[in-house]
Amino acid sequence: MNLPTRWTKNTLLFGGIAAWGLLLISCVSANRAVLAPPAVPGAQFAGSKSCAECHADHTAHFATASHARLALADPKVGDTGCEACHGPGSIHNKSGGAKGTIINPRRSPETCFACHLDKRAQFSLPNSHQVLNGKMSCADCHEVHKGNAIAGTGADLEGQNATCTKCHTEQKGPFVYEHGAMREGCVACHNPHGTINAKMLVARDANLCLRCHLEVGDPGSSGQINANAIRHTAENHNTRLMQGTCWSAGCHEQPHGSNASFHFRN
Repeated sequence: MNLPTRWTKNTLLFGGIAAWGLLLISCVSANRAVLAPPAVPGAQFAGSKSCAECHADHTAHFATASHARLALADPKVGDTGCEACHGPGSIHNKSGGAKGTIINPRRSPETCFACHLDKRAQFSLPNSHQVLNGKMSCADCHEVHKGNAIAGTGADLEGQNATCTKCHTEQKGPFVYEHGAMREGCVACHNPHGTINAKMLVARDANLCLRCHLEVGDPGSSGQINANAIRHTAENHNTRLMQGTCWSAGCHEQPHGSNASFHFRN
């Protein structure tokens, strides 16, 4: 198997371990889509109707939420409703909403990981959003009380990109020369939860670009760059790639789009 020169034994080893970890988690959780609700010491389940008395802004549109469809399909969640994620609410209700009497998943991502085990594993990879250390929460990107689970979106890809570009403003555009991959969404190139690759990319180095740009690949060399496919005066892709990736080798420095060059140059 031919691998790019920058692949190292440590990278391959870590990648293998991570892959096995994700596989094991998927096997363990295959039949456990919903686990036990979080515990609140001494509290009993009070039902979602009691939540609506104070939290009508959250319950009013919950029927449209992705999590609501799960609640309808799974009796373990349907019986508890809001308390499936927030824990039993009897003490919270009696105390008038006192702090520390209910679970707030925004402050405790482990509540989400109880069902989304694969995402916890991804957050543990070398390059990830800072959820495990408390600098971000799942709710920064996900809306659990209404609509699509990706915050602020419907089914359109433009809306999904907006979730990312509310923080990553420099990548938002619009650009004079748009990169077609942006129409497929940021997740075409990035895994927002985490990967072993820099910048949370779904593939390493030029292999990321070759997922779409097969015209510069050599079919006879397991996807390696074809030195004769495209030439830059006296240079070719292989010469440049020895200096870095497609975007860091001094060629396509603006992979999200450019206002100056069709080839995404500075």
